[in-house]
Amino acid sequence: MSLVDDTATPAPAEKPRHRPARIPRTPMPERDAAVRAKDFEEVTLGYTEEMARAEASRCLQCKNPTCIEGCPVNIDIKSFIGKMIGGDYHAAVAVLKEKNALPAVCGRVCPQEEQCESRCVLAKKGESVAIGRLERWLGDFDLACELEHRCVPEVGEDSGKRVAVVGSGPAGLACAGELRRFGHSVTIFESLHATGGVLTYGIPEFRLPKHIVQAEVGLLEEMGVEIRCDVVIGATYTIDELMTEEGFDAVFVGNGAGLPMFLGIPGENLNGVYSANEFLTRVNLMRAYEFPKADTPVWRGRKVAVVGGGNVAMDAARTAKRLGAEEVFLVYRRTEEEMPARKEEVHHAREEGVEFKMLCSPVEVTGKDGWVTGIVANTMELGEPDASGRRAPVCVMGADFTIDCDTVIMALGTRANPLLPKTTPDLELSKRGYIVTDEDGATSKPGVYAGGDIVTGSATVILAMGAGKRAARAMDEWLKGAAR
Repeated sequence: MSLVDDTATPAPAEKPRHRPARIPRTPMPERDAAVRAKDFEEVTLGYTEEMARAEASRCLQCKNPTCIEGCPVNIDIKSFIGKMIGGDYHAAVAVLKEKNALPAVCGRVCPQEEQCESRCVLAKKGESVAIGRLERWLGDFDLACELEHRCVPEVGEDSGKRVAVVGSGPAGLACAGELRRFGHSVTIFESLHATGGVLTYGIPEFRLPKHIVQAEVGLLEEMGVEIRCDVVIGATYTIDELMTEEGFDAVFVGNGAGLPMFLGIPGENLNGVYSANEFLTRVNLMRAYEFPKADTPVWRGRKVAVVGGGNVAMDAARTAKRLGAEEVFLVYRRTEEEMPARKEEVHHAREEGVEFKMLCSPVEVTGKDGWVTGIVANTMELGEPDASGRRAPVCVMGADFTIDCDTVIMALGTRANPLLPKTTPDLELSKRGYIVTDEDGATSKPGVYAGGDIVTGSATVILAMGAGKRAARAMDEWLKGAAR
């Protein structure tokens, strides 16, 4: 007798589980390249409310939101997007500002694709949620509100302690905001005449409008942070004078790393050679982007060569284009694949007419009557990977060539300015001149903390902000101990 019942009704085949179709990322509207390359208006236009809600709805609201792990300041991304999905934008802004006082800034300039968005679950098999674009939309939503309806973080009870913050860049602003929340009195000292540090003097108007920076800085002033401009710490005051004669209980150093670097090749002293720092500062702080309304002393080249491959190089090249250059060359010693600049910035530069000359290494700037006439460059090829993990460029012997140009902008990175450390001899420095700190930002000098580029070298806005916030928490603990 068979053990199988041939008359039994066969079990129905299991139905395949339904998987929702992947919804593509909501595109960000942009201005036409041919039009925008002639002015300094913002390139990307931001989401509409409808677009922002549509993009927020792509978020899976994961039980374990790994995107938060990729954020240097640990914004509760799941929660703020969840509030957006529910239409409660004020609550979403409040969640953002628990960890980030500058959402409209960070939403524009932070490399989210390498940080929070790279950890998004959707990125494993498709496109991540556009976290940065949503952050920008919320930041702009908050800025559009009347002041009484904006999200202003609460200030703690007055501690009776005074803290000096050196520099009003990302690290200094983040540190100052956090210290105010702890109830400490905070004064920011800025060496230039405008606040914002690199956000103001380093990033072009078409990427980060000045009014956005000033509006977000203004919110810190609403919290009670005092800002004093045109004060150079290391010249106007030393750190010791701040802590003795001026009566500050602690100091945070966040003055960045703004000393430009050059190649050290013949001809770099010719007229028409700029560091990217000087070039962008003249354009940004002296308002060359409003020419002829502002008659800024900056040379407007006809043929401009920008040496470098990072975001600053892209900014300089795109700025030169907007100032009227007929041709702009981006000269880089590796290939485009190895360029450290954001892909979005490379894409925009190419759209706007910047010509890329890859595998080129300048060996001389040529000139006539004291002015630049061109660059002599070696042709390079890629060899074995170097310490950075990128394939190192190797010179191809006998393959020199000349690039005709009347302006050269060196965008090779920056180093620590030695002015402040020279007046603070008991401040430990690294071999490269950066301030040495522990993981909480404490320096070798009691009561003095530091963070941002002056500690790490050139890095991102959000990493500098993360350092400022960590230092603020450590300073709060130190100040409480000093009060006992």
